[in-house]
Amino acid sequence: MKKIVFILALQFIASISLSAQVQTKDTIVPKSLTEVIVINKKAHLSQKQSKALATIDEYLQQSGKIEMIKRGGYAWEPIINSMATERTLITIDGMRIFGACTDKMDPITSYVEVSNLSEASIKSGQQGACHGATIGGAIDLKRNRSNFSDLGWEASINAGYETNSNQKIFGTAINYVENSFYVDTDFMYRDADNYTAGNNQEVLFSQFRKFNVSTTSGFLIGKNKLIEGSLIYDKATNVGYPALPMDVSLAEALITSLKFEYTPKSSKIENWESKLYYNTITHRMDDTKRPFVPIHMDMPGWSDTYGFYSKAKGVFENHHFTADLNSFYNRSIAEMTMYPTDPNENLMFMFTWPDVRTFYGSLFLEDNIALNSTSSLKFSGSLANHFNKVADELGLESLQIFYPNMSASKIRILKSISSNYSYNKNGFEYGFGLAYGERSPSVSEGYGFYLFNSFDRYDYIGNPGLKNESSVEVNTSLGYATKKFSAKVTSSYFHISNYIIGKPDATLIPMTIGASGVKIYTALNYATIFNTDLNVEYQISDHFKTKGQLVYNYGKDFEDKNLPFISPLRYSAALNYKMNQFSSEIMVQGNATQTQYSPFYGEDRTPDYAIVNLATSYLFTIDGSKLNVRAGIENILDRYYSTFSDWNNIPRQGRNFFLNLTFTY
Repeated sequence: MKKIVFILALQFIASISLSAQVQTKDTIVPKSLTEVIVINKKAHLSQKQSKALATIDEYLQQSGKIEMIKRGGYAWEPIINSMATERTLITIDGMRIFGACTDKMDPITSYVEVSNLSEASIKSGQQGACHGATIGGAIDLKRNRSNFSDLGWEASINAGYETNSNQKIFGTAINYVENSFYVDTDFMYRDADNYTAGNNQEVLFSQFRKFNVSTTSGFLIGKNKLIEGSLIYDKATNVGYPALPMDVSLAEALITSLKFEYTPKSSKIENWESKLYYNTITHRMDDTKRPFVPIHMDMPGWSDTYGFYSKAKGVFENHHFTADLNSFYNRSIAEMTMYPTDPNENLMFMFTWPDVRTFYGSLFLEDNIALNSTSSLKFSGSLANHFNKVADELGLESLQIFYPNMSASKIRILKSISSNYSYNKNGFEYGFGLAYGERSPSVSEGYGFYLFNSFDRYDYIGNPGLKNESSVEVNTSLGYATKKFSAKVTSSYFHISNYIIGKPDATLIPMTIGASGVKIYTALNYATIFNTDLNVEYQISDHFKTKGQLVYNYGKDFEDKNLPFISPLRYSAALNYKMNQFSSEIMVQGNATQTQYSPFYGEDRTPDYAIVNLATSYLFTIDGSKLNVRAGIENILDRYYSTFSDWNNIPRQGRNFFLNLTFTY
């Protein structure tokens, strides 16, 4: 790791020397160091994707920065830069949303659909601090929105089928735009049975059913003011989680917002956007369909969030600045009721999240300076106040069994600062950044009460006295592009102090039947994480294009022990063919053997694998309407495999035939 830091430092010194030699007469608009995955553009549903009606989880896996923890056939948990959701942020149109499940069965990505999203903006490390306090980075899921150039009605119908899980997909979208008004509506429904792994082995309790309704409407007030309201309602039922001891009977979300957008005339402020939002999540775990349950449990959870942000962007000479004031109030509560097999015994009840109230407010400032026509320098910083309170008296008294002196509330100050230099000339691009950031413990880490982790089979207890986790980050990128060829490598290194994990406490007795013991959240002195990815693309001819990706990750704690969920070397390669309205793609993707696993966290060695996918599409034009037909085969060789991020080694899907139809008129 010292060698890595030394090499990155040399690159930074070289970049400063280079910028000093360049004239500063001409300037350009600085480019943001953000990766964008296109999901759905208006009237061209996922034209660049081989499987248009894939879940959002499958889209996000295209990024070299993201992996997914899989617990079932639905609602996977994104990992950014080898860090799970405690150290990262996921927002929808800039809105903070918090799941209501103590077992992470409901990541924020599960409450949107590909049909109502335009793109996923992925920011690494402190580049994502514009959305709040983070260590690993942030994903902002941006929804589709009509503009005032395409007037009139537009409608589309989506239908899909997948043979492996007998998944049926149906959706519609209707949009209407006039000179000063627009409304977008979208509906998507999915229904899947158990899927089968390689060699036709059924994975029980992997079924799911869900629907998603989304609408957005905007009004122009004058020529430079817009008021926009939006709503998302998502409901999933009968969701199986084969890697966990329980399933989900209900996962329900209502997400609403009201936005005011102002574009001043003849002003240094180019855009000013303010938004009020509210969302509520309800989640109910269910074990009634599982055989041989030692003791039946009800485990509901609720999360309500009220928030706002006000963000201004502008230009003054060669400074491109952003100021963002944002705040939210969240209430998270989860409980567990256990029903003894003997009806004469009393029910057992406890709060697993003891009605934790969180109030957060921050100011984020950024200045992106165009040094000249080839280079820019960006500085950003944020200061946040983070307040927690345990509002339920029974929950507070339960935690005071372990922490007699704990108070009901706690205030934390969170800081972030970063700098990034970028250079781009004649197809060559280079970037270097240094950053520092802090985060507070999550609700589970600070206030969780006997949360069972089926991965390492320990009950977990929160620790309200934990210090803020902090990270020093170094990132670098190097790329070259011509008309036919492009290659880019990006790397990031994180030195994380007060790294929060659970450690066994032999003096405590577990509550969950079959648990190995109890872990209390504590902090290691530090941990280090290194990530690097290489992306290459080459246009062989007018009709053929090839692309490839190689990703490497490394993670150790201060005692040189492996960290959990660190991916082995992974790769993908694809060959694309396109002529007129026809296109096809063949892809190979896989992992090397995971040798740097961590038995302490419940991991074991996972073997290498490689799978082959094939997809084709054709676009028909019928009297001005368009019919896009996509068909393909995933895991053609029906390989049985499990990856490092599959909870309890749950196998992934075997051979799967899919058909996606999109009709737009």
